[in-house]
Amino acid sequence: MARKPQFGPGTSIVAENRRRQMDPSRRLPIVRNVTEEDIVLLLGHRAPGSAYPSAHPPLAEQQEPDCPMRKLVSPTEGAKAGDRVRYIQFADSMFNAPCQPYQRTYVEMYRFRGIDPGTLSGRQIVECRERDLEKYSKELIETDLFDPARSGLRGATVHGHSLRLSEDGMMFDALQRCILDRDGIVKYVKDQVGVPLDRPVSVGKPMDEDWLKRKSTIFHSLVGTPLRNDPEYIEYLQRIHSLRTKYGFMPMEG
Repeated sequence: MARKPQFGPGTSIVAENRRRQMDPSRRLPIVRNVTEEDIVLLLGHRAPGSAYPSAHPPLAEQQEPDCPMRKLVSPTEGAKAGDRVRYIQFADSMFNAPCQPYQRTYVEMYRFRGIDPGTLSGRQIVECRERDLEKYSKELIETDLFDPARSGLRGATVHGHSLRLSEDGMMFDALQRCILDRDGIVKYVKDQVGVPLDRPVSVGKPMDEDWLKRKSTIFHSLVGTPLRNDPEYIEYLQRIHSLRTKYGFMPMEG
């Protein structure tokens, strides 16, 4: 009997969104288009059209000793070419952003190869070979994992983004990397670390509140789906908390 993966508990829309995003057999909907050149500009690691800097010669040119793991695991395109390792980092608003730090790591681990993700309280970073990163970044920005107003590329100076929204619904950004232009489109005027761009990069219009609530992976008592509405998820969390607590005390029988 084939094993069916279980990506998470819960019966709420938030729980279903989490499972849908993590399941690699389910294709993520593309909701905007960002060109490859614009992705390179947003990342800020190299100039568009320039060659990929390398960390080592291509694998085909190296004389590595015979290894069974190399026969089992095929390298990514970036690893084949010897690309250096670079990163993209996201910040997500707690006000119904489509994704959030821990969820991003789960999603990336299921869907992408050759990555090193890192999760913090208010941001999430993923590192990998540069040409692989650009491919993954395009998917992370073009699909419904991203909203131009509630998700942000923040390579540095992240703090304060989840505390409030501005009057136009945009997240606070101390470096003001992106703006909501008069045409209703969000445009990045700086790259992810705050370096000014030669031209604005459009990432589309912010989604409306109904869409955000339907797509959110965040439980929120005031503006979204309360956790108390999902008893199965609460039972799961209580079980994990109980087991972790008991293990911490290491109770002994008798």
